[in-house]
Amino acid sequence: MSSVTPDQPRRPAAGVRADARPSGRPASGSRVPAPRRSESSRSRAPLAVAAVFAAGWAALTSYLPVALVLGLAQLSEDAASVTGALRVGLAGWLLGHGVPLHTEAGPLGLVPLALSALVVWRLTRAGVHTSRAMGARGGRSPRQALTAAVAVGIGYALLGVLAAILVGTGGLSVSPVRAGLTYAVFGTLAALVGSVRTTGVAALLAERAPAVLRDGVRTGLVAGLLLFGAGAGAAGLAVATGGGDAADMIGAYRTGVAGQAGITLVSLAYAPNATVWSTAYLLGPGFAVGTGTAIRTSEVTVGALPAVPLLAGLPSGPVDGLGAALLAVPVLAGMAAGWLLSRRLLRPTPDDRAEPGWPALLGPAALAGPVAGLLAGLAAAASGGPLGGGRLAEIGPVPWQVGMVATAVVAVGALLGAAAGKVLARPASRP
Repeated sequence: MSSVTPDQPRRPAAGVRADARPSGRPASGSRVPAPRRSESSRSRAPLAVAAVFAAGWAALTSYLPVALVLGLAQLSEDAASVTGALRVGLAGWLLGHGVPLHTEAGPLGLVPLALSALVVWRLTRAGVHTSRAMGARGGRSPRQALTAAVAVGIGYALLGVLAAILVGTGGLSVSPVRAGLTYAVFGTLAALVGSVRTTGVAALLAERAPAVLRDGVRTGLVAGLLLFGAGAGAAGLAVATGGGDAADMIGAYRTGVAGQAGITLVSLAYAPNATVWSTAYLLGPGFAVGTGTAIRTSEVTVGALPAVPLLAGLPSGPVDGLGAALLAVPVLAGMAAGWLLSRRLLRPTPDDRAEPGWPALLGPAALAGPVAGLLAGLAAAASGGPLGGGRLAEIGPVPWQVGMVATAVVAVGALLGAAAGKVLARPASRP
């Protein structure tokens, strides 16, 4: 008869550990985490479906605010319709991508850059989502990044053609071919920004690029942002000074509170344009608000202007006295970028690396000039355009003039700032 009772568990046999368990079976109460699947082994969505969905969502989230704002802007006591607001919203949405609108008064091509920035952000996210859906996240494959961007661009181009056809039925004339090509380029480039970051191609390119090129591009972008920041401050101060005139212009529309709110929001959509124009003004080339006009620090020649609140801050004459100090702002922006470059390169490191020499410091500072000039020139080209035919056919700065002046000013300022940073940092680095 067995000596084992229900109250006495069987003893383990000799040579067998009490805690021994069959291999492959986890201990009671313990969990073994399942191995994580790699990005490539997860379920992927078809590229066409992912791209069309991402492009459509980007289009919807950038179109609805435009339709709402322009719908408010056209509200009045005797005319307002949902269909009209939707059609006007489509027209404004096309204009935000740089597609010109042909009206009875002439071509309308002044792009609201705030809307363009919103579109770029949404398309960048579309590139991110498409890259993830096709399983390319972290793969560092330029081919996959380009494939995702092109797929988003094709889907976005189809939406642009559709929008041009729908707007063309309401009295405006828009070329579907022009809209399709513009949307394809716009969508591909913006989505490429998101796809190269998601796939890791951006980090790969940064690792393989020479240090002088990396530092020069970074310094040039910093200098460009400082230039635009100074331009935004000057434009905001000018509009605030002429705030009474701007309020009178808004009140003259007689569209009620909702309509005046819409007009104010439309003006804010062109605030980045005013920032670029103000930057061109600080640099020296200035800008135009019509054929035969010029607004620069040394000359102000304007005629009759449209009743637009954003134009209430235009200067009344050339600067003199203390106002001439505005000419030093772009140089100071370049010097600040060069100073930040020297501070970053001369920062002590844990491995006690040798201090960078003059070529490693002045090379990126000199390269910052062309980078900032290219950025300023592209912004100037995007900020201008016609507001109908006749006198308002030319609005905005001349891109090549802005680019050349920004290149020279930032290069000189960055070289001075970098050199000053290195000279002043020498005594502190000595034991």
